[in-house]
Amino acid sequence: MKYQTCFKRYELKYLLTHKQKENILNAMKPYMKLDDYGRTTIRNIYFDTDNFRLIRKSIEKPMYKEKLRIRSYKQAGPDDTVFIELKKKYDSVVYKRRIPLKHNELMTSLKKGNHLPIKSQIADEINYFCEFYGDLQPSVFLSYEREAFYDLYGSDFRVTFDENILWRTNNLSLSEAPYGNALLEPNMTLMEIKTSGAIPMWMVKVLNEQKIYKTSFSKYGEAYKEIMTQFDKGEILYA
Repeated sequence: MKYQTCFKRYELKYLLTHKQKENILNAMKPYMKLDDYGRTTIRNIYFDTDNFRLIRKSIEKPMYKEKLRIRSYKQAGPDDTVFIELKKKYDSVVYKRRIPLKHNELMTSLKKGNHLPIKSQIADEINYFCEFYGDLQPSVFLSYEREAFYDLYGSDFRVTFDENILWRTNNLSLSEAPYGNALLEPNMTLMEIKTSGAIPMWMVKVLNEQKIYKTSFSKYGEAYKEIMTQFDKGEILYA
């Protein structure tokens, strides 16, 4: 099927104030451009076991970790294209496999525990992953508003800014509106640098000038921590 993707890269994360974001955007102007989609609301559903085996392992920071999610870039109807993504991380390098499928076909396959309705190497990897863990189910809905920038000179260097990051454990559907619990304070932005090589010197310079340092921030991981906190307080029922 067309548009299946498979790649490896580094993904570096930074938490910014709005002022720091503004300064970085100004520094980016000669080198990068906002993609054609502009500011997009991304919806994700993460799959996990009933005891959150995948994310519990991930937040222990092992050498190797992996997760499975489905994603859409709009409120998805039954026949709209959505994406299933298998994301692995080994020794700081991210490996991502992704397949586009019709929303209803994908959800039917996942709910019934069937193989994906497509034949490919990436589909085989995802099928094996699902069989290995056995009891995967929708666990957390995560949405955020993203601005994605690409390099004007053709490299694979990318920068994204995510805001209004929301999570919930009920109504786990890509067909529903984004709502839920906020992961960030209103004046904060999560910036991600994505590259297979070195960070350009102009970006290194502005990061140093603004005293912006790399951080460890997993959206799903942070949501899981909040879920456990609320569960311990009796404030949340997992559904």
